[in-house]
Amino acid sequence: MTKAISYSEFGGADVLRLTDIDLPVPGPGQVRVAVRAAGVNPADRRLRTGELAGLFPFTFPIVPGFEVSGVVEAVGAGVSGFAPGDEVFGAPMGGGYAEHAVVDVARLAHKPATLGWEEAVAIPTAAETSERALDVLGVRPGETLLVHGAAGGVGTVLLQFARARGITVVGTASEPNHAHLRELGAIPVTYGEGLAERVRAAAPGGVDRALDAAGRGGVLPLSIELTGSADRVLTIADIEGAQEHGVRFNGGAEGVEPYHRSAYAAALALHEAGTLRLPLHRVFPLAEAAEAHRVSEAGHVRGKIVLTV
Repeated sequence: MTKAISYSEFGGADVLRLTDIDLPVPGPGQVRVAVRAAGVNPADRRLRTGELAGLFPFTFPIVPGFEVSGVVEAVGAGVSGFAPGDEVFGAPMGGGYAEHAVVDVARLAHKPATLGWEEAVAIPTAAETSERALDVLGVRPGETLLVHGAAGGVGTVLLQFARARGITVVGTASEPNHAHLRELGAIPVTYGEGLAERVRAAAPGGVDRALDAAGRGGVLPLSIELTGSADRVLTIADIEGAQEHGVRFNGGAEGVEPYHRSAYAAALALHEAGTLRLPLHRVFPLAEAAEAHRVSEAGHVRGKIVLTV
């Protein structure tokens, strides 16, 4: 047996419980990881409330968590390149809020000794989402990209990936996060009433494309107005808004090939160059997962929320 956070019904953060589960067994092409840290993402709480139940197959009880860092403990059939004792990070298909988790090797990478457990677990979802979103949106070097929710875990990495591609980023965030965005090379603007005018002032040459990573009401029609076309807008956070306004939605479950390997390579290249920043908003012990979800739901997150094991 091993400890895990699980829930047996959809609902608020209070449904999360520390429980005992069977020790997971790695199948072909998988490894079992002794987890040191797990990432907390908006998708975790949206699954917990039932909002995303139609996108992901599930059976109660559910152990959430799509990001882990830790040490390889056992390998399944056909696994090469990873062995017990290796320090790794990766993206399990759920089950990350636990002392042990199973990860497909296609979604796994070796962790450099220079990268801490908490920082490493900030990479998988944010890097894969950023790499995928930039490619699906078709942002080219020299273009200007508007990012809504730029200070969060995904936005923080996306800004750095965009800058490495030669893309200018205008990022929306609350005023206290503006210095953070400037440090990442973005032009910060405050969201809310008058946003269109502030974006035009920040990018007098215009905005070529827009990415919604926040899911706030009203940003999609505004983004269409600023870019000139719904085809130039992508949301990873607002399914209903996308349908209403004819904007593309891509949350990673729509048949687009995952970008884990190229995304991890891009992140590790920036780390090796000494330029990758992975700020941590707050770190909680595994048993306090419910409080971590409450903090995530409150918004105004700068960087990553992490659970440690």
